[in-house]
Amino acid sequence: MTQPVLRILDSRRRSVLGVAACLALAGPFAPAQVTLSPAPQAVPPAAAKPLVYDAVSIKPNNGGTSINNQGTISSRVMMRALPDGLSATNVPARALIANAYDVKDDQVSGGPDWVGSKGYDIEAKVTGTDPSDPHQFTKAQRSQALQALLADRFKLAVHTETKEASIYALTVARGGPKLTSSKPSDAPAPPPNAPPGANVRGNPGDGPPRGGMMRMSGPGNLTGQAMSMTQLANLLSQQLHKTVVDQTGLTGSYDFTLQWTPDNLTSPGGDATTPDPTGPTIFTALQEQLGLKLESTRGPVKTVVIDHIEPPSEN
Repeated sequence: MTQPVLRILDSRRRSVLGVAACLALAGPFAPAQVTLSPAPQAVPPAAAKPLVYDAVSIKPNNGGTSINNQGTISSRVMMRALPDGLSATNVPARALIANAYDVKDDQVSGGPDWVGSKGYDIEAKVTGTDPSDPHQFTKAQRSQALQALLADRFKLAVHTETKEASIYALTVARGGPKLTSSKPSDAPAPPPNAPPGANVRGNPGDGPPRGGMMRMSGPGNLTGQAMSMTQLANLLSQQLHKTVVDQTGLTGSYDFTLQWTPDNLTSPGGDATTPDPTGPTIFTALQEQLGLKLESTRGPVKTVVIDHIEPPSEN
């Protein structure tokens, strides 16, 4: 009975020796190595596709000059940010450039005279979008699309400069502001028969577009509806031909009426008119009527310099 057991043991010994021989031939034993795969990296989101107006109509407005080189509004001027594009009526190239590069009209320099005097009617849209969605484009996207339009149709080339210059700071006067806060329902879209001089601004920040309207009912007569202080500062910059920055700290939207006597009045026909000597200046009107004031100071002013521009082809 002992022989089978010995054979089994002998067989096991040969197996062990065979394994040992194989290990000896393979070289010294190395501990097993485990390769860890790197943790999956987050894939950065694809860059947003630049917004481009792919359906554009540009025609010169033959209803008269819009804004002359002194900034006087002499006929109907309107610019609206639509859910799917842009609509402009009798808007000069200088105002389009200012809107595209987020500066005021007087911060655009250079170019021929027609840049500030010839108005254009523009309809620009991004096809394939949902026109019922009013919140689909940011201000940055709209600026980018308008810059592309100007480069394509007006052959515009510009560069920017920043210089220290004299500016006005719009602040709250002693006694506090005399403004009426707008309600959400106070910011309707402008009616089809918007009054002459209506200038509609939408999307003042990178958030959803907001309604708002300012109406110039003749020189020195401004009505604002659902307007921000930044928008008021922009308008004052145009009237005073100097940069005005909002330092009121007021972040709401307001309804107001402002009436003053401009230093120089020019009628649409170009005839000079004598201002009412008893009327308030714009500085006095701001303080007495709106509880705001303008203070002289200095600050950086960005200027967009036109290097090249051509009249656009009609279509």
